[in-house]
Amino acid sequence: MSIIKEFFGNMPEGQAVYAYKMTNTSGISVTVLSLGGIVQQIVTPDKNGISGDIVCGFDTVEGYLTGGGYHGAIIGRYGNRIADGKFTLGGKEYTLCKNENNLTHLHGGASGFNLKLWDVECVRGENAESLVLRTVSEDGEEGYPGRLDVKVTYTLGNDNSLSIRYEADSSADTIFNPTNHTYYNLKGYAGGSILNTELTLKCESYNTTDDRLIPTGIAPVAGTEFDFTSPRMIARPYDHNFLRTESGFGETAYAFDRFSGRTLTLYTDMPAVQLYTAGCMNEPVPFKKGVPQRPLHAFCLETQFCPDSPNHPDFPSCVLPKGRHFDSLTKFVFGVIG
Repeated sequence: MSIIKEFFGNMPEGQAVYAYKMTNTSGISVTVLSLGGIVQQIVTPDKNGISGDIVCGFDTVEGYLTGGGYHGAIIGRYGNRIADGKFTLGGKEYTLCKNENNLTHLHGGASGFNLKLWDVECVRGENAESLVLRTVSEDGEEGYPGRLDVKVTYTLGNDNSLSIRYEADSSADTIFNPTNHTYYNLKGYAGGSILNTELTLKCESYNTTDDRLIPTGIAPVAGTEFDFTSPRMIARPYDHNFLRTESGFGETAYAFDRFSGRTLTLYTDMPAVQLYTAGCMNEPVPFKKGVPQRPLHAFCLETQFCPDSPNHPDFPSCVLPKGRHFDSLTKFVFGVIG
């Protein structure tokens, strides 16, 4: 196993951005940037033994800063949406940046975790390689209470798994909902539409939403186009949150592409997962090697608390009290069916 650090580019203010490439004994590699903790590349073999990059993303720092979509990044403090950019905690109302159409707070606001330069430490092991990323979100940043010390650990194992462990401590009661926003195309990032991807979700309910994609309630998936409890082809755009049927750490999603034979299995201990099929992915900035952005060209599986949880007492709580250590694990396992 190995970790290679390379210069990736400079921020507009001149700070250097580095790429860290982890490679396991099977030849699978994962590249993570110090900018945003971005998963910039995942190279895995297909059923013919040909390796390819299954992550949509960019070749340059400028691409990640101008290409939209939060590609590959760590998201925080709060992944997904908060209605009207407001929530109440401990009897006090907090106002956040409304960075989505001046209507909602999205993915941490105007300057979320995706734009931070993270401190990165390489940790080498016998059967796994890890990158330990750290940052601080100061009290009041983007309107959130409490100084938040955040640690995210990416681990590539010889079992062909990529684990993402989120940890945090706050100096005051706050809300916290981290996730990762990697865009997958199991045919490869230049593979075109993902509408023939087969998906299974161990989720028997989902959040109904209004026209702002703010939850209006919880409904069963049975008998609807949201029922992925048995394998189902992705056949339309989705940007919806699904609630896991089981609690604790366990298998939550399984994706399979018949063309390449690649599989992706997701495990998590978070209570929900957002399925986003990139229906609005049409920015003019091209992906790596000039591949154009196109709607339905990728899918995201974002493990999380429900959107707008602070304003829904009946949803799983995203409150992180002062003195309580946040610790959550999500794992992606890459496979192939010949």
